[in-house]
Amino acid sequence: MIQNPSIIRAIRSTLPFTQQRCFRRRRPSQLPTAYFSSSSLNTQNEPCEIKRNFIDNVLEHERQASKFGGGEARIAKQHASGKLTARERISLLFDKGTFRELDALKKHRCTDFGMDQQHVAGDGVVVGHGKVNGRTMFCFSQDFTVFGGSLSSAHAEKICKVMDMATKVGAPVIGLNDSGGARIQEGVDSLAGYADVFQRNVLASGVVPQISLIMGPCAGGAVYSPAMTDFIFMVESSSYMFVTGEDVPSI
Repeated sequence: MIQNPSIIRAIRSTLPFTQQRCFRRRRPSQLPTAYFSSSSLNTQNEPCEIKRNFIDNVLEHERQASKFGGGEARIAKQHASGKLTARERISLLFDKGTFRELDALKKHRCTDFGMDQQHVAGDGVVVGHGKVNGRTMFCFSQDFTVFGGSLSSAHAEKICKVMDMATKVGAPVIGLNDSGGARIQEGVDSLAGYADVFQRNVLASGVVPQISLIMGPCAGGAVYSPAMTDFIFMVESSSYMFVTGEDVPSI
């Protein structure tokens, strides 16, 4: 039986809320002008057609692919272990239709150990903002189906982005943690990413509520960061917190 919905519903009903601030909606910046060679343009409307085709074919394909994380087989394995996916958790947590995802197509930049052949849109974490019981919240939800939810430099950048935004507008930040820790293929770049996340934890402390949910086995940095937040919730029988793997001290 999947147990995650119960803890998320509990969080919805017990979240500490901060006073919301009003802020002006800024005008969207203009898109950069695209330049095309004269030989590629047959009509005056050709640039618009090229842009439309790119959005319809390339971007839409990437958006749809990002929704499946590590693929249907890994999602099925996640469900078989009694766990929800990152997006399913967000769907339960936020008021219907209010969540707005950020950086959905961001990918890692690692080229070592064959990682240049393994790119997944979103890079293992879903970030954004929405409403919980009508109140603005920022959130990141790690996707265990993508590289075990491990943190890369790009993954860290997404988390830091929503933490910065939450601090700026005075809204709580919720972390749904389901990660094996640093992505070892990236080495020190991954560790530097955790350092950036830790710095945000410190800067946000006492400014906005930080809430951590441990949704599966978490190790290393995926435990250090929650330890610096204000509240930690765990799922019975499926959540674990490790300082590091048992083989690491022997290396």
